[in-house]
Amino acid sequence: MLQSLASNSCVRLIQTHKSTWYFVSLVVGYLLYLIFGAVVFSSVELPYEDLLRQDLRTIKKQFLQENDCLSEERLEQFLRKALEASNYGVSILNNASANWNWDFTSALFFASTVLSTTGYGHTAPLSDGGKAFCIIYSVIGIPFTLLFLTAVVQRIMVFSTRRPITYIHTHWGLSKPLVAIVHATVLAMLAVSCFFLIPAAIFSALEENWNFLESFYFCFISLSTIGLGDYVPGEAANQKFRELYKVGITVYLILGLIVMLVVLETFCELQQLKQLRKMFYLKKEKPVDRLAILEHDQLSFTTVSNSGTTQSQDKSQMFVSVPTLASPNDDPMIQ
Repeated sequence: MLQSLASNSCVRLIQTHKSTWYFVSLVVGYLLYLIFGAVVFSSVELPYEDLLRQDLRTIKKQFLQENDCLSEERLEQFLRKALEASNYGVSILNNASANWNWDFTSALFFASTVLSTTGYGHTAPLSDGGKAFCIIYSVIGIPFTLLFLTAVVQRIMVFSTRRPITYIHTHWGLSKPLVAIVHATVLAMLAVSCFFLIPAAIFSALEENWNFLESFYFCFISLSTIGLGDYVPGEAANQKFRELYKVGITVYLILGLIVMLVVLETFCELQQLKQLRKMFYLKKEKPVDRLAILEHDQLSFTTVSNSGTTQSQDKSQMFVSVPTLASPNDDPMIQ
């Protein structure tokens, strides 16, 4: 008996706080996914890092042995200065000295990565004035970019998603959720083909040291606004039409980001995903004023109903209270 009562109370507690339990499971699942990613990245990348460190130590030791006149401290100082400059996008190599990081096209590319929050990190402001302007420019520009992208995506969604789904549903008589799923799948396949596969093939042909996987990796890292910065196009020393190439990449990033948002918004409008999201959301609470009005209306309705019931009972008693006669002799008038 006690076990059944305890189980019933537990079930009742879970049902009353269902969204909270769903949210807790979501948080736990996200943390487990983070831990899973950390374990995989560590197990895959740590051996390669160790090999690279060993190679660098070997090269450094061999260089010092071949150049006795150079001390290790002077070499460390030189390498530290070179790496610091490299972090700002400035290289001391002869084949990289011809490329400027702050000409107009490169600055336009940098501005697009800042406003889209991609941020490759291969180029950064050198001066204090440039850093201060970057802060002010980002504070104004990022919300402006969000407003711009929201307005563009909202207008594209009307012609790319809502009208086609409504047209097929009304003229062909197909189920609207089914049409929405098929449409989202086709749209995603077109986006992957036009903004991942085809650009990856183009980048692998234009960039000498990139294969198809590395080019596809760059497209995904860029359009998902991760922007690691390990692959940046147009940075080769002998890059032809570098200015035009940078402008084309800037246009590609903006258009690709818009298309990715359209695809995500299309999937978010699916009925199945809406129901899934509602599982983790808090239920909307009714405002206090609205609750007071509803309670007042319910109380008034109850009062009117009770008064109406009382009046009907009184009227029925007026007609029912006449005594019944067992025989005509019982009538006093006859007597």
